[in-house]
Amino acid sequence: MPKNELAHAPGVNPLVPVVGKIIKIVQETPDVKTFHVTTESGKPFTPMPGQLGMLSLVPVGEAMFSITSQGPDHLEFAIKKTGILTDALHEAVEGQAVAVRGPYGNGFPIEMCKGKDLLFIGGGIGLAPVRSLINYCVEHREDFGHIQIIYGARSPADLCFKEDLFTNWPKAPNCRVDVTVDKGDGQWMGPVGFVPAFLEQLNPSPEGKVTVTCGPPIMIKFVLQSLAKMGYTPDQIITTLEMRMKCGIGKCGRCNIGSCYVCLDGPVFTLEQLNNMPNEY
Repeated sequence: MPKNELAHAPGVNPLVPVVGKIIKIVQETPDVKTFHVTTESGKPFTPMPGQLGMLSLVPVGEAMFSITSQGPDHLEFAIKKTGILTDALHEAVEGQAVAVRGPYGNGFPIEMCKGKDLLFIGGGIGLAPVRSLINYCVEHREDFGHIQIIYGARSPADLCFKEDLFTNWPKAPNCRVDVTVDKGDGQWMGPVGFVPAFLEQLNPSPEGKVTVTCGPPIMIKFVLQSLAKMGYTPDQIITTLEMRMKCGIGKCGRCNIGSCYVCLDGPVFTLEQLNNMPNEY
């Protein structure tokens, strides 16, 4: 994949953030919120599905997050409460100022996916980067074949993007959504079980298909084993790496894997590419 060119564009300083504000906050789960961020002039930048943005809150700090979707005038960041910055963001209110810069990284390979059936496999907050591509495919429905979305979370309360899962995506033409939880509750009437076992139970054919998966590392590990068992080849499987990114332009060295930088060469990789890298991720 080509490296991100934004950081090297003449006259562009990718380290300078744009001041924006939070215009909407959606409580997805007890510890995940989606923040809609805009600027006075509208959307800060126009990313491709799978790209990243650096979000900062003065004076707490900044971090790289997946851009989970975008509207005509805003970007959406689904953020799990996991530390000092994310805790502070979860205390933010609509109208609060934030800073944003980007986009960073390479997005999903749209051309590779065109004309193919698509299988999306997500777990927990891992649906966030995958959602950007799902929404793109739904908006450009004529360019893609059948869409199947398999998603799971620890409990019904931990399911992200419920409106998409149970209303928006099932209404899209030729689109199927299958949702499972590790453990149900008194109201849950759907499947119960871990995502890899649920995937094998559904047994989607690998023929003519591209699959995109993202979720907790342990889920991805067993999903990849299940896909191999079902006949999927490494060049059919796309996933994302998002660990350790700091500067976004390949200067700090935090996200290198061998000679590769996740912020420049990723975060999107095929399994075939990952298999050719040092086992450092």
